[in-house]
Amino acid sequence: MTRDVVYGRNAARELYRGPRQVLEVWVTERAGTQTPWLDAGPRPHVKPERLVNEAAGTRDHQGIVAWCEPFRYADAYELAAMENPLLVCLDQVTDPHNLGAVARSAEATGATGVIVPAHGSVRVTPAVCRASAGAVEHLPIAVVPNLARYLADIKGPRLWAYAADSEGSVSMWDADLTGGLALVFGAEGKGVRPLVRRTCDGTVAIPLAGKVGSLNVSVAAAVLLYEARRQRATS
Repeated sequence: MTRDVVYGRNAARELYRGPRQVLEVWVTERAGTQTPWLDAGPRPHVKPERLVNEAAGTRDHQGIVAWCEPFRYADAYELAAMENPLLVCLDQVTDPHNLGAVARSAEATGATGVIVPAHGSVRVTPAVCRASAGAVEHLPIAVVPNLARYLADIKGPRLWAYAADSEGSVSMWDADLTGGLALVFGAEGKGVRPLVRRTCDGTVAIPLAGKVGSLNVSVAAAVLLYEARRQRATS
């Protein structure tokens, strides 16, 4: 049976609270005494630190590694068809920590889901689960063959697509983020690819008061998502 690995205390705790079945858990002796919520699942096996390191593939496991059902990706078109969806589209973001951080912000702000292209982008991995603090267990994430084509298919009068751009045509203070919305973010250094940008209805900028010209993709996503949430709450 194919199974995924999840490590880290927050990631494992949210795994227990999510829909995926937990199949096996290893803990170090110290972690086993500090995680009483493990009693809600299969009995954890206490293992030496060395074996937990090997199972997790990293020392960044906080004493716990779990095996579970494979991550179930959502249908991107079903997400777009929901009432006033708030979608986060990541254009070839390859860093698992960035995807994890974006997923954490998206889940916290009540976003409908995260969309990534099939090629040139990171998927949900153990490192993504860890970086998201387990948010991926509660947030729909979908994969599309072609992001530009997907945006062209879903956008219309009830759903607008904006690409985040430091030189965007409209400030986020002036952009209308209240209706159906797809926010598109590019990879570090590259930004949103030209074809994907042209497919969007416009570009939106986050005002910057300092000398640095742009924000990390996960920070930019958090800022725009919270502005969208603020506008939606007051509209």
